[in-house]
Amino acid sequence: MGVALSTPFTPDLEIDFEALNRHLDYLVEGGVDFIVALGTTAETPTLSEEEKHKILQTVIDRVGGRVPVVIGMGGNSTAALKKSLTSTPGLEKADAILSVVPYYNKPTQEGMYRHFAEVARTSPLPVILYNIPGRTGVNMEVDTVIRLAEEFPDKIVGIKEASGNMDQAALIITRRPEGFAVFSGDDSLAHTMIGLGGDGVISVLGNALPRQFTEMIRLSLDTELHDRARPLHREFSALYSLLFKDGNPAGIKALLNAMFPWYGKHLRLPLVEATEATSQALAQAVEKFTSKA
Repeated sequence: MGVALSTPFTPDLEIDFEALNRHLDYLVEGGVDFIVALGTTAETPTLSEEEKHKILQTVIDRVGGRVPVVIGMGGNSTAALKKSLTSTPGLEKADAILSVVPYYNKPTQEGMYRHFAEVARTSPLPVILYNIPGRTGVNMEVDTVIRLAEEFPDKIVGIKEASGNMDQAALIITRRPEGFAVFSGDDSLAHTMIGLGGDGVISVLGNALPRQFTEMIRLSLDTELHDRARPLHREFSALYSLLFKDGNPAGIKALLNAMFPWYGKHLRLPLVEATEATSQALAQAVEKFTSKA
């Protein structure tokens, strides 16, 4: 169970490093298996290069090797991404990178293959592919994923599959080479994808409920206990939909703020905070989990 880390901001929209450190301790102590920093949930497009470097260093230092750290390193300019992979200070202290399919310019499958081939040759760390066509505008097809996995077995080690297409996920799982991990990119589909042979999730909800969601994922991964995960999965159903009602990470920040007043719900434009109605619904939905803690 990996967590797609959110970025806390102060009311004047500076990075709240005190809250970030408290959040990291909460996640590690909650039993998460790894942390993914500087992904979509981190509002990375609104962060400056200097801010990204400071977050990277803060996460590496605070986690202190207690769990693996994956760093989001993607882009729609292959040349610029290659430069970042070789010049980002402290990147070598992380354990892997998560690299999204190039967005906006909508490359062909051959373009995606060549892009990630260059990433694999350049990256100092193992690479997890990230397929999320709802944000990038284009889907990385199964043949492309398998081609990359087979040609770069020592460097391209997995995929965060967030297409929402379970047939596609099942084909990747069936055809993948040994050692290639398939993570769900959707909390609501994680239990089902694991049932098809997937390896876990990179989660948004895990930011708020690391212990509870990790329990569900680990039960799902245990073939003898998989059925025991189903009622836990159903318990999360209200949160699954509410978290994304007003966009991500507006929902998870509202939820974290309801649980921990020290975690602000502020976002940088063009994103805006969750509505009061959504925030109240999230606070009510999470009560049954926090009352058990």
